[in-house]
Amino acid sequence: MTTLTPPRAHPSEPTPTATAPDPAPHRPEPNRTRLAAPSGLMITAPRVPGDDVVLTPGALATVVELHHRFDARRRCLLGRRAERQAWLAEGNELGLLEATADLRADPAWQVAPPAPGLSRRTVEITGPASRAMAVNALNSGADVWMADLEDATSPTWANLIEAQQNLIRFTRDELDFTGPGGKEYIVGARIPTVLMRPRGWHLSEKHLLIDGREASASLTDVALYFHHCAAALIERGQGPYFYLPKLESHLEARLWNDVFCYLQDRYSIPRGTVRATVLIETLPAALEMEEILYELREHSAGLNAGRWDYLFSLIKTLRRTGVTLPDRDSVTMTVPFMRAYTERLVATCHRRGAHAIGGMAAFVPNRADERATRNALRRIRADKDRDADDGFDGSWVAHPGLVSTARAAFTGVLRGRDHQLGRQRHDVLDPADLLDVDSAGSGASLVGLRTNIAVSLRYLEAWLRGQGAVAINNLMEDAATVEISRSQVWQWRQAGVVLDEGIAVTEPLVRRLVAEEAERIHGEADPGGLPLLADAVRLFCDVALGEEFEEFFTLRGYRDYLR
Repeated sequence: MTTLTPPRAHPSEPTPTATAPDPAPHRPEPNRTRLAAPSGLMITAPRVPGDDVVLTPGALATVVELHHRFDARRRCLLGRRAERQAWLAEGNELGLLEATADLRADPAWQVAPPAPGLSRRTVEITGPASRAMAVNALNSGADVWMADLEDATSPTWANLIEAQQNLIRFTRDELDFTGPGGKEYIVGARIPTVLMRPRGWHLSEKHLLIDGREASASLTDVALYFHHCAAALIERGQGPYFYLPKLESHLEARLWNDVFCYLQDRYSIPRGTVRATVLIETLPAALEMEEILYELREHSAGLNAGRWDYLFSLIKTLRRTGVTLPDRDSVTMTVPFMRAYTERLVATCHRRGAHAIGGMAAFVPNRADERATRNALRRIRADKDRDADDGFDGSWVAHPGLVSTARAAFTGVLRGRDHQLGRQRHDVLDPADLLDVDSAGSGASLVGLRTNIAVSLRYLEAWLRGQGAVAINNLMEDAATVEISRSQVWQWRQAGVVLDEGIAVTEPLVRRLVAEEAERIHGEADPGGLPLLADAVRLFCDVALGEEFEEFFTLRGYRDYLR
């Protein structure tokens, strides 16, 4: 394999002239701006509960400042993503960056030591910051709660304002909720460390226009959270900690680092107080793990194996190369290229003194099905046993009922220690193994195609109604499930894959299966239970059957459907 540096030979700062195309212009409805806003900022959303708490003048001023200082660089970096994809389409191959070889070869540098509350991360629970889920996560017994404003949150304006308000309530010790039966739930005394996951660099916030341009969703999420919560978190003895999604290069990590430096200076907080764990969930980022740690080294809290989005990124990045994956259920963490991904992540993190956090096993217990619950616990235990044996310092779960199972998997390996940072690998891991997609084998089936369609329709219908974390077939699904599923359908159709049953994947076949699955789903639902199924069908067909590959379904879904 030829090792090249895409798409530029040197990792210098991009100039803000080569920006990505702006999204379709957002035309605000009249008479909706009712909150006081800084000059140049227009709020185009209707009033929702909690917006007066979240959208204060000071918080909005920080949003505007971050936009003016950093948004041009963000758009430029998105342009680099498109350049790299065009470079790959010309027949070039990904590899390690030549320009940063000295950095990788230098054994001296390390990331900062773990910050308060981040030394022990054996079990991390993830989920949206809705009121009930936040309280349940905080009472789960996990070491970390990742409050997810990204893939597990449908980004409606009301959802995002509620999430920010719940995080504010948490820092003020005011977070509670009352269940349907009238039972009251409060946050207990032993709570996990909180990390917030903002939306990715590629997303905009269409409800905030700054000088006529949509604000960055990432900068908006971080600005609001930092303004309201940073000081209170520091008073608790910790700090504003983040999970950073969907990065595709160390330059994107450098941008985050500069944002953190600016925010700390602006709020008179010592540099290094902010910490961030980066999700390695794209193929390009997997080839720049060490560089990403280096860029964030003062603020780094390690890397996470974002396995489901990583599969999506593989399909997206290699979509024009003729490489296809088999049924997604058969691409497990034991196939060679996925093993190479996790082994490289652990080795890289520990070499630099950073935590390596394992990914999500999506199985969840089912109160109505004891057999399904036993299967979930068995599968979770096997997954977390593998993470612990591989040297990870902790791992993710999606349900409070899985915390003890995940913790038990690490107990024997940790033997009272907080982590496995002392576990080092000294053998050479070949980056070419990350690209050995053929190691997954073959086997695209009609069942796999139907499954991709059915789970996508079920999830999208819920997502359009404002649900971002959805239990489907005893699995907790989020946006990554649809991204893998619809991209695989797109890839199979474009490549003319012949299924195991001898049927070629064509657009008419996909549309027929979509209609059949939609009819079946509708028939199984309670009357009126799936009001947006027709919209889900349209959205799925848009992102699975277009001639050009949609970078993220959330871009089209957010632009055309959500409010």
